[in-house]
Amino acid sequence: MLQENLKKLRGKQTQEEVAKKLGISRARYSHYENGIREPDHELLQAIANLYDISVDSLLGRNDTPSNKSNNLLKGEQDIAKRLEQFKNDLENTDGLAFDGEPMSDEAKESLLESMELLFRQTQRINKKYTPKKYREEE
Repeated sequence: MLQENLKKLRGKQTQEEVAKKLGISRARYSHYENGIREPDHELLQAIANLYDISVDSLLGRNDTPSNKSNNLLKGEQDIAKRLEQFKNDLENTDGLAFDGEPMSDEAKESLLESMELLFRQTQRINKKYTPKKYREEE
């Protein structure tokens, strides 16, 4: 069950990217995804924290998905919505310039990529600092 959950949660990220976030080698992470090895408790907790789910959910101990795993999809939808709104604003703005010159299509694309990164970082940071009165109990 852990193997399937790791693959699902990783999504479009590479094993290398996830391993780097966890501070382990890609080969070691691959062993967990392929069921060759089992992660220790600290690593299980780190993986659960990375995906903002409980260790029990990661191990498949509860049949119903937690609200936090549903929030992963909601978070992606929120980012896409904000990015689309920013893109529309960027396209509909007259006289947009960078360093006194009209912005090229490449510059607009770079700006959009930067804003996507900013939206993702902001969302990640905001998740860490949810006031206690709004946190869900596990």
